[in-house]
Amino acid sequence: MEYRKNDIVTLEIVDCGTDGEGIGKADGFTVFVKDAVIGDTVTAKIMKAKKNYGYGRLMEILKPSPYRVEPICPSARQCGGCQLQAVSYEEQKAFKEKKLRGHLERIGGFKELPMEPLIGMDEPYHYRNKAQFPVGRNKEGRIVTGFYAGRTHAIIENRDCALGIPQNKEVLDRVIAHMEKYNIAPYDEMTGKGLVRHIFVRYGFFTGELMVCLIINGQDLPHQKELVEKLGEIPGMTSISLNINKKRNNVILGDKVKTIWGKEYITDKIGDISYEISPLSFFQVNPHQTWKLYSKALEYADLHGEETVWDLYCGIGTISLFLAQKAKFVRGVEIVPAAIEDARRNAHLNEIDNVEFFVGKAEEVLPREYEKNGVYADVIVVDPPRKGCDEMLLKTILKMQPKRVVYVSCDSATLARDLRFLCDNGYELKKVCGVDQFPQTVHVETVVLLQRKNM
Repeated sequence: MEYRKNDIVTLEIVDCGTDGEGIGKADGFTVFVKDAVIGDTVTAKIMKAKKNYGYGRLMEILKPSPYRVEPICPSARQCGGCQLQAVSYEEQKAFKEKKLRGHLERIGGFKELPMEPLIGMDEPYHYRNKAQFPVGRNKEGRIVTGFYAGRTHAIIENRDCALGIPQNKEVLDRVIAHMEKYNIAPYDEMTGKGLVRHIFVRYGFFTGELMVCLIINGQDLPHQKELVEKLGEIPGMTSISLNINKKRNNVILGDKVKTIWGKEYITDKIGDISYEISPLSFFQVNPHQTWKLYSKALEYADLHGEETVWDLYCGIGTISLFLAQKAKFVRGVEIVPAAIEDARRNAHLNEIDNVEFFVGKAEEVLPREYEKNGVYADVIVVDPPRKGCDEMLLKTILKMQPKRVVYVSCDSATLARDLRFLCDNGYELKKVCGVDQFPQTVHVETVVLLQRKNM
């Protein structure tokens, strides 16, 4: 049977796509349905039809899945942030393990996978130490803040995100009240006018320090002294700043930060290592799970105090400093100069001197240092962006022949591709472990151990 746009179909949801959408079939026609859960029986309206598959909108749940739960956030279906909040947490973890296994088998061609159980969270809510809230007006002209609906820039009003910290609401209430009192306009993307673009909050889970940064389309905030007084009443407030962004684009943060009260940074910890975090610093958003992730990477690195380690895509030195506790020497590489400044400062803060940091592309710095300066590595750790490792970098790793490669990945598809390349050229896949850094979403982090063959 041929299905067309606007047809209504009844589906039993039998699988889950990589973006968390339910998958059902009607007479051999596959339909992807956002917000449907494996085990549901639903009716869906076809919104887009191809020859053998289509995309449907969930209309009615005829029979709910045993895995279906009531989302604790009333905006869960509208907001683009959580794709899996209607799924029980045990089933979320099973989905992520299946997604990881599927990519490694299908893309990487690996058959017998040495997978360890996925590391989940005891409390899979309120884990984010960072949130960026866009500010705008609703249809009635009232100032609102919250999150963008999926694939749009329409703001879903929400001041109390289920993934964020309770202090977010206190900050947002005070900033919006200040804007209303002094007639400060939110930024309008269509006209480029208005002042306040985003409200950015950071929190130190282990220190209790709180940072607020207002991203503005101007140089100053009217009556900022009064706002500082209000925000300063919130327990833990440590840093209040303005970030200047006058560009007409979708990039949230500009390059210039003006501290208007307190310190320029907050401090937080991962394990025994302290980190100074500014508004522009990259820092993992789930510190509890980051400690588990890095501990697993450290376990796989198997350091005994005599090893030279390279940490590629090192950011502000989070993994580098973790590794330096057990290694003889660690060299980190990162393309962002400000991140390397943070890394050096964090090394000094922790009195760690067996580290060295390089600014540049990992695929350029590593070959240069290896071929010109003869540096080597016993262990190489990589934590690349979603696109995975550059092929030149992988080829240099093969030339250097470290005993072990520890690959930390935020995208299991590009991970599978890179692992296949390394394992076709002298390495063996020894261990794989998924870590749930982002409960309620489809994302999964992975740590992999590769060992050089014939050791």
